[in-house]
Amino acid sequence: MPFVRCFYHVIWATKYREPLITPEIERILRQAVDEKSAALGCPIHAIGVVEDHVHVAVTIVPRVSVAEWVRQVKGLSARHINALFPNLEPHFSWQESYGVLTYGAKNLRFVVGYVQNQKEHHAANSLQDYLEQTE
Repeated sequence: MPFVRCFYHVIWATKYREPLITPEIERILRQAVDEKSAALGCPIHAIGVVEDHVHVAVTIVPRVSVAEWVRQVKGLSARHINALFPNLEPHFSWQESYGVLTYGAKNLRFVVGYVQNQKEHHAANSLQDYLEQTE
């Protein structure tokens, strides 16, 4: 097995930045991201969710491209949400774009903390602009 330490911070948003992610949807979203990422063999370090976007700190293994990980995670989560909330208006969907940043093991604790504390960062307006970009 190869030695791999590839850390990514992935950010994506709801279509038109609609504030659709309620606590109930967040629960389904977190579960879907965990489920798909585990199936791909990519360990999640942290997930942070606010009403219109998601942050994930993840190790994406070399056999899975970053674009493929994002496509599969976004796809599965939207399908799960729409299946469980068929009357949601507007219909739940993600923006096509997303942001990806890489970081080293030394910064893992900082990125995990930033991702886990998304609600607090947004409430206190203590955001790091470069860690919030989705396109």
